[in-house]
Order: sequence, then structure tokens, then C-alpha cells
Amino acid sequence: MLGMNLKTVRYVFPQTLPILTGYLFLGAAYGIFLTASSLPSWYAMITPLLIYGGSMEYVMVAILSTRFAPMTTFLVALMVQARHLFYGIAMLEKLKDTPWRYKWYIIYAMSDETFALNSSMEIPDDLNRDQVFFTTSLLDQFYWFCGCTIGALFGQWINFPTTGIDFVMTAMFIVIAFEELRKHKRYLSASVGLFASIGCLLLFGPSQFLLPTMAVILAFLWWFTRERKNA
Repeated sequence: MLGMNLKTVRYVFPQTLPILTGYLFLGAAYGIFLTASSLPSWYAMITPLLIYGGSMEYVMVAILSTRFAPMTTFLVALMVQARHLFYGIAMLEKLKDTPWRYKWYIIYAMSDETFALNSSMEIPDDLNRDQVFFTTSLLDQFYWFCGCTIGALFGQWINFPTTGIDFVMTAMFIVIAFEELRKHKRYLSASVGLFASIGCLLLFGPSQFLLPTMAVILAFLWWFTRERKNA
């Protein structure tokens, strides 16, 4: 298969185990939420392939349950997923020489967790970096598809409350962040991310702080990189 070989899978799979755990739980919660909203269960199998944006897929349940408004849908999708613009900018250098047979899918499948993993992995010299990125992206999307499908198929028989299940994703981000900090000891970048998030949260509120936070972090990293080059 394109970009897949046994050696690459053996390296990538253990790296993606935290994502597997989070995606199975959150994907199942999405499938349950979708069927509880009286939408066909097969929607939960199609959206992970065509949309593949966890936050946006949850929002799409509400959009599909009401009268369709194309412009509103476009603007909502842009606002919800705009953070991926910053992910793309951050990956420009890593994907600069990547062949398009890999690049198109790596770009399409760059979820929050896949970006975090691909941008921080220390890839062995005997592995092809593009194949590692491709395999990571494919496995992560497969995990999300499986979680959504399981939730949609079995959600109608599940009666226990699922409140708080979305914290699995937050916990996974915390683990990835601490692992990145432990490996590379980039305390300055971590401090900027932490304080920029807290400051923007206080200034803009929980529903509006994400984009300003990303802008502040990007501006600082651009300034810091320029100062290091000029030093």
C-alpha cells in the first residue's frame, strides 16, 4: 500500500496508541450523539472519511438536523477549523520536499493529534520520513472511523451517561505536550504557549480565545526565530 510497510507500521503504531485510545472513546461518543439526534447511523461512517474534523463533525450534527444554509455552514466550518491554518504553516518546512503522492493525504488528514505527533516525532534514520507521516495520518483516521462506527452501531443499546467523555482528548493533549517537553526541553516555547493561552482565555473568553492564542504563539515564534538567525 502507498506509504505503508511493515517496518514503518511497527514504529508508528506504538506512537499512536494514545490517539487510538482517545479516538475510540470520542468517536464512539460522536456516533452515539449522532444516532441520538435521529440521523442515520451510516452518517457516522461517512463523515470520518469526507469531513474528518472531530469538532466540526459534532457541529455538523446540529447543521444536518436543521434547514441547510450553505454560507452559514461555510463560515462555521472556517471558524471551528481555522486553527488548522496554523498547523499547515508550522509543517511547511517539514513537507517542503515531500512528494505529492504522500503530501496530499498528509495535508488532508492533519488532525490536531496527528499534527502534534508528526511535528514532534524523532524518526529513526532508517525510516522514510514521508512514509512515517503518511502512516501516522492513515492510522489515526482509521482509529477515528472505527470509533465513530462502533458508537453509531451500538449506541442505541448504551444507556449510561457519557458526560465528561470528551475530557479524554484533553488528557491526551496533556500527555503529548509533557512528552514533547521531556524529550526536547523547550521550556521557553512551552511557557509562551501556556501564558498565551491563559491570557487570551481571560481576555476573549472560552469561545473566542483559540485563534488569538495561535496568533500570539505564531508571532512569538516568528520573532524568536528571526532573532536567533540575526544573532
